[in-house]
Amino acid sequence: MVHKKLMAARMMLQNAPLKKSGHNKFAGYSYFELGDFIPTINQIFNEVGLCGIVSYDSEIASLTITDTDDGTNIIITSPMAEANLKGCHPIQNLGAVETYTRRYLWVTAMEIVEHDALDSSAPIKEEKIIITPTQGAMDNIPEDEQNYLRELAIELIAICEKEEPKSAWVKLEAENLDSEQKIALWTLLPSKVRSALKNAKG
Repeated sequence: MVHKKLMAARMMLQNAPLKKSGHNKFAGYSYFELGDFIPTINQIFNEVGLCGIVSYDSEIASLTITDTDDGTNIIITSPMAEANLKGCHPIQNLGAVETYTRRYLWVTAMEIVEHDALDSSAPIKEEKIIITPTQGAMDNIPEDEQNYLRELAIELIAICEKEEPKSAWVKLEAENLDSEQKIALWTLLPSKVRSALKNAKG
């Protein structure tokens, strides 16, 4: 019964007037943030008789969707990845990873259509990236851009953790960052990720 209810919930969400509040101003596309769809999903789940619970352990994050009438369930899982953003406390890194993972679990479960950054991005430009970490590189970056660069760093770290540095490099190039932004981003990445990106470039 849970499969039938989940399909009904997906159709109801598909017809809901959702608005994307996230915006990647560098690549020029909008995306759904958790707050854009979670309230609507909660309302739909309450109507059809479903309940979704997200849980985490050191290796796997899971979203368990349960039929509140008969107890059957579906479990959506995702590998956990580490974020080692410099200048952030461990709990801040953990919170960032859990927020991103939670978002992706719901996007998968509800078949939410997202922007495909690789397919629609501009062609990769042959541009030399400055790879030496520079102290204070973030100081002259506006706060909103700093937040974006931190989020991008988490994504690059996660991709490299999955042993896909080439995909991480393609994503980095697709962002079309200027030299100042690249330097600032580089200071947020651990050395092993920087090395993986350099090797992927070559």
